[in-house]
Amino acid sequence: MHKGIAAAMAGALALMMGCNSNKANPAPVEQQPAQPMQAATPTTPEIGGEPVVKLTRQSTTSGKEPEFLSLTVLPGRGMNVFSITANLPGKGEIPVLWSPTLEELAAKMTGKAPDDAWGNASFSCCGAFLVPYPNRIIGKLSPDEQTLTTEWHGKQIVLPANWHNSADPDKEKHAMHGLILDMQTQDVQTMKIPDGESVTGVIHAGDFGGDSNGPERVHWLSKTDLSFVISLTGNAVDATIVAKNVGKEDEPMAIGWHPYFSIPSGQHEQALLHVPGEQIAEVNNYQDVFPTGKLEPVKGTKWDFLAPEGKPLDNIYLDDNWSKLQRTNGAVEVTLTDPASNYGVKVLGLSPHIKTVQVYSPPGKPFAAIEEQFNFADPFGKEWHGMDTGMVTLKPGDSVEWHVRLELFEPNAASEAGK
Repeated sequence: MHKGIAAAMAGALALMMGCNSNKANPAPVEQQPAQPMQAATPTTPEIGGEPVVKLTRQSTTSGKEPEFLSLTVLPGRGMNVFSITANLPGKGEIPVLWSPTLEELAAKMTGKAPDDAWGNASFSCCGAFLVPYPNRIIGKLSPDEQTLTTEWHGKQIVLPANWHNSADPDKEKHAMHGLILDMQTQDVQTMKIPDGESVTGVIHAGDFGGDSNGPERVHWLSKTDLSFVISLTGNAVDATIVAKNVGKEDEPMAIGWHPYFSIPSGQHEQALLHVPGEQIAEVNNYQDVFPTGKLEPVKGTKWDFLAPEGKPLDNIYLDDNWSKLQRTNGAVEVTLTDPASNYGVKVLGLSPHIKTVQVYSPPGKPFAAIEEQFNFADPFGKEWHGMDTGMVTLKPGDSVEWHVRLELFEPNAASEAGK
């Protein structure tokens, strides 16, 4: 673990001390005192009722190597990572994430527009965190079609029916991408770490309750606290979430991230994708993207992105989920390479609970969303016939950690080194 990351995590991990956990507690580390987030000023925009937080660092390579420069987080929208920038040799400062301007985003993220119901605008760009479930959940719709009911171990869970068939918003409504998309984060603090900065925060999510004015109150089982540590250094961006069951009953838990990675050249067809997944989850169609429960081998198919150097995206439409993941040095390593810009980003899933990778990449778009997550889509669905779908069971007092790291590389330099 990077020293700076360990320092940033120490404060957030205090939430778990003395409790049963699904991972070992790290050794104590020294850190600089955390600083409370400053109150908003006329030059500090707010989104979701909380000031935007920007982490920055100075370049240390004189433009000779790729390095991260800044990271902007939205504590008012579930710690959504709005933007990441990097310095690229010969290119200068570039966006790592595909995002609009803050002003455009603030206009979208009001909670009032139909396309931001339940915080949906959070996963239309940028890098939304998805808790307590990434991806889709299908269930029995309420009479007004605003919520749906599903079951886990015989207990009912009521969720917002916040998504739909992409070709017809009135069809196949279902739950999508968790319950923190528009939640506010408490105790937001920034601190200096070696070669960068980090930000921490906590969401006391309770039962993730939503609109209490509807016919059925949205709720999850038990009660949950979420601790976030997001760190920026020249070599890496680390995002860590610890979910702790602070209630009195068992609960299912899954965590994911929905970052839209930019293709700096804008040339989608020549970008290379590597996904170390040996099987793909079959879906009914790309309008619903509902899993059928069948897992098919990718070898020799359009979903075969196993080659270490990656395969061109071409004009392939992707909204698919890979599993049976190979690990490199313990990490699920997905790469997106833009040969035209001599640029590449590694997405390293460091949590052992990451079991699937979802990739969303429409043809012609200057991005690929790469989502490392615990679970398969519709994890409570009967189509899985009782299979382990990646949901972690947290007993009262238990915790689980999700951790993903981003690293940059130059493909031409890597090719030369391999000769």
